[in-house]
Amino acid sequence: MERVSARIAALEESQTIAMSQKSRELAAQGIDVINLSLGEPDFFTPDFVKEAAKKAIDENYSFYTPIAGYKDLLDSICGKLKRENNLDFTSDQIVVSGGAKHSLSNVLLCVVDKGDEVIVPSPYWVSYVELVKLSEGKSVVIETGLDNDFKITPKQLEDVITPKSRVLMLCSPSNPTGSIYTHDELKAIADIVAKYPNLLVISDEIYEHINFTGKHESIAQFENIRDRVIIINGVSKGYAMTGWRIGFSASAKWIAKACMKLQGQQTSGVCSIAQKAATAAFNSDGKTVKVMCEAFVRRRNLVVDAVSKIKGFRTNMPGGAFYIFPEISYFFGKQYNGTVIKNSDDLSMFLLNVGHVAVVPGSAFGAPNYIRNSYATSDDKLVEAAKRIEKAVALLQ
Repeated sequence: MERVSARIAALEESQTIAMSQKSRELAAQGIDVINLSLGEPDFFTPDFVKEAAKKAIDENYSFYTPIAGYKDLLDSICGKLKRENNLDFTSDQIVVSGGAKHSLSNVLLCVVDKGDEVIVPSPYWVSYVELVKLSEGKSVVIETGLDNDFKITPKQLEDVITPKSRVLMLCSPSNPTGSIYTHDELKAIADIVAKYPNLLVISDEIYEHINFTGKHESIAQFENIRDRVIIINGVSKGYAMTGWRIGFSASAKWIAKACMKLQGQQTSGVCSIAQKAATAAFNSDGKTVKVMCEAFVRRRNLVVDAVSKIKGFRTNMPGGAFYIFPEISYFFGKQYNGTVIKNSDDLSMFLLNVGHVAVVPGSAFGAPNYIRNSYATSDDKLVEAAKRIEKAVALLQ
């Protein structure tokens, strides 16, 4: 009998991956598709990082690694947190995992019990609510929108806190909106969290270095909740190392110890060569990060300008990451050749099939009136994609 477990049956497929797969299927048929669905820098991993990996291979780093990571990698992460964020962590507070998603999954499984509530601002990254399901928790979604730059207010947060509230999930810079919380906004949220001793904060900072506001702000900086903040970060976005699969959590020792216990049974330590490459990245001077960030600023401006001129699209000016998240409800009820646009899923499929541009429906992020466009690709492709989108939606009547 073919029967998967109830926990797997309850999970949704990742729509970012699904849209990318559909675009590849069209490309295999000879159709020129511009893929704006995946959150992946189009830059190559820096040469000095690759050299560190080659050196590790030559030096025979081919044996099992410590569960939490090599000591030099843990120390490099502590150094990065002190140097860039003015945060003091020791190596026994860091656990390195197979990407930030793995780190996030570890933490949720270690701190959330069945029925615990996890507060998730919407729009949210696609995996948040699914990982909460796996931990047997309950997602409590706070809706935000374009008019407030997709950020929650302290009042919205306090209004949903109950005795069952266990975790607040924050992502800044945000996937999918690119919004960034300021120092004062984070302080106001921290002051609310401080009033509820059982409430933890998972701060997803994977887009830290793709920040156009000048300075990254972490909610872990506030002394009144510092021991209750778990930072999630890694090398995928800032160092163009998505395939190397290195993420980390930085937390109180009791949480780190629990994550080590879990990871020791599930996966053990992550790839030795990738760890040595990540150590080089975390110890670097940040020059390659700055070059990438400058390119993303240029692309952001190009895309926001182009999309803002398309009738029916409304967007904000993202402060970071590499996405725009336009509101597209103007097109609901319109049709072309018998295809009626009822929601963001329909518009996304229309843009793929008619415009040959792959985007992700906002429903994947808990915001069904929006779509997500990644601008992690070349300027030429972004210009062409905007032209195709404008031409396609003009057909809708």
